[in-house]
Amino acid sequence: MSEPPNLRLHAYVSGSVQGVGFRYFVMQAANDRHLTGWVRNLHDGRVEVLAEGDHEALNGFLIQLRRGPVSAFVEDVKVDFSNARGEHTRFSVLPTGY
Repeated sequence: MSEPPNLRLHAYVSGSVQGVGFRYFVMQAANDRHLTGWVRNLHDGRVEVLAEGDHEALNGFLIQLRRGPVSAFVEDVKVDFSNARGEHTRFSVLPTGY
């Protein structure tokens, strides 16, 4: 049995990150690391990401966020870390938010 996540990453990614497969890249990177949470486009052109897992998995995930897929250009990633809340059981792509 796996341990519950102990850390939460909340990030806003800016650059050329919409319409280039970025959300699905993020979902694959999260699933590869057994993270839970979600990703969604924002109306202002950024992508918002919330992920929970262990410290090592989130650090590797953050490296992937900063690189992005070859079809994207990541200009900036604003990140906050906090304690995990355990609200999610998987990683999802959500509809566009505000």
